Amino acid sequence: MGLFDSFRKSGNLQENQITLGPAEAFAAVMLIIVAADGYLSNEEISLLNTVLGRMKLFRSYSRDVMQRMFDKLGNFLRREGNEALFNAAMATLPHDLYETTFAIATDLVLADGEVSPEEEALLGSLCSAMELSQDTVNQIIQVMLIKNKG
Repeated sequence: MGLFDSFRKSGNLQENQITLGPAEAFAAVMLIIVAADGYLSNEEISLLNTVLGRMKLFRSYSRDVMQRMFDKLGNFLRREGNEALFNAAMATLPHDLYETTFAIATDLVLADGEVSPEEEALLGSLCSAMELSQDTVNQIIQVMLIKNKG
């Protein structure tokens, strides 16, 4: 038992938390996926903006709003790490976006033609957290492999 555990439980000591809306939760998962190798390049940020910009979920988001959202998520990711941001995202990600989230995450992972062990582990964690069926996972992976082949 840690020294401050009883204070955390009683609410006298607040752990660093982040509350995300549905769009932010989706973006957080994508940010974690893209930054899985520990580095976030300008090309990856551009790809992420392009992918999210084509979605209905982000149509009303201006460039400034997107930038502020990624600044918020990136700061939390640097401060608290992947696991804390992942848990916050999964707590608020709408169930009707689970398959979409996995599909786009898989697409982003496959975009560079290689799947690192970290990326594969993150996709596995995503499948587990969303309790996607193996058939659904296999279908999504198969389609994304075809999409990214050429």
